[in-house]
Amino acid sequence: MRLLSGLLNRMVQKGTLRLYDVRGQLHIYGGGPQGPSVTARIHDPNLYSSLLFNPELVIGEAYMDGSITFEDDTGIHDLLHLFAVNGEGLAAHPGHRIMRGVWQATRRLQQRNPLKKAAANAAHHYDIGADLYRLFLDKDLNYSCAFFEDPQNDTLERAQHNKLRRMAAKLQLRPGMRVADIGCGWGSAALFLARNYGVHVTGISPAGQQIEVAQARARSARLTSRLDFRQCDYRELEGSYDRIVSIGMMEHVGAGYFDTFFSTVRERLTPEGFAFIHCIGRMSPPGVTAPFMRKYIFPGGYVPALSEVFAATERQRLWVADMEVLRLHYYYTLRHWRQRFTARRAEAAALHGERFCRMWEFYLSAAELGFLHGTNMVFQILVSPRADAVPIQRDYMSDDARAPLAPPVRKSGGAKARKSAGTQAKKLLKRAAARKAGGKAERAAAKLSGKTR
Repeated sequence: MRLLSGLLNRMVQKGTLRLYDVRGQLHIYGGGPQGPSVTARIHDPNLYSSLLFNPELVIGEAYMDGSITFEDDTGIHDLLHLFAVNGEGLAAHPGHRIMRGVWQATRRLQQRNPLKKAAANAAHHYDIGADLYRLFLDKDLNYSCAFFEDPQNDTLERAQHNKLRRMAAKLQLRPGMRVADIGCGWGSAALFLARNYGVHVTGISPAGQQIEVAQARARSARLTSRLDFRQCDYRELEGSYDRIVSIGMMEHVGAGYFDTFFSTVRERLTPEGFAFIHCIGRMSPPGVTAPFMRKYIFPGGYVPALSEVFAATERQRLWVADMEVLRLHYYYTLRHWRQRFTARRAEAAALHGERFCRMWEFYLSAAELGFLHGTNMVFQILVSPRADAVPIQRDYMSDDARAPLAPPVRKSGGAKARKSAGTQAKKLLKRAAARKAGGKAERAAAKLSGKTR
């Protein structure tokens, strides 16, 4: 306990940790302002040493196994909050620095994702039953960062709708376009685009249960003529597409596969096409995946630094035509997910058991706090082989995102439905033509300006 106390004394500068050892003796660390107060009890003396060398993993496993419990109406979220606001002290500990060095040296091996392993990694997280995800996601099963215009008042459903509208606005869609959704999840984005923009979407995921749910949702929405969901890896995608969408999938690629990912995007785009990539990133230099996340939540996954992303697009000769960084939006999203999961925890326990629930609580809390106090953020980029595929000004994105959404485009349903679909298609084509004309005018003006210099 003496060595662990030395670490905690140096680490806890903000807030207070009240810790009971296995003999019931109370140890108090910190006491400074601007931090949470947590009361925990250790039940296994082996934690005294194991916490010294790999606290990020051991604390999660100890909570899952019941080797550490909480009192005074505090819990794992409070402890992780305490660690988050005191992260510099942990990072400076010699044992932690050694472990980080080992992880850094072996990260390519940890993130090696050939086809079979990538499929197994995807199944590990996503093929555990959609009923679990329905407990805490929005009704459309969007499992990625939402966009909050008013974080204090927006519902999760509203914020996820905002995200999809902004994505569609950036894509400049026209009816009849072919779109690939790489990492389609349970089909939320593909359904949204096919229903509201009249495009044909091919959605892929290596997770079989996700594809089954997405296919069922397409049948229920009577959109099977415009939706094709396939179980396959992004490296197995075939065909040519006007647009490519990838939301929350690049995090699963692994650091050694960014060039493969972007070369696939380039090869599958039409000459005038472009792709929308939405991915968790870090504002810090390249690093490693936290050991708990790597072992229990996202095996093979890695959150890239922007320097790694741009190096890959440069090597693949792709224009990054637009980029946007969403800083706190995922914090708000994860807070909703954690609160919803907590409210329906008993149902989750009935599905997967108590140990799983503790694991999931640790995951949601750690991820939420990483976006609030850590270096994580979300970036969205538009990439294309051509410099002029995307308009040279961004006004069209906000204009389209805020424009009233036309009635859904449906292929069946009688004369009235066909008339409504035709009207919407005309509106979409008119809007697209106006943007195209504006782009031509901009290019003509730029050309004239170059001649008159």
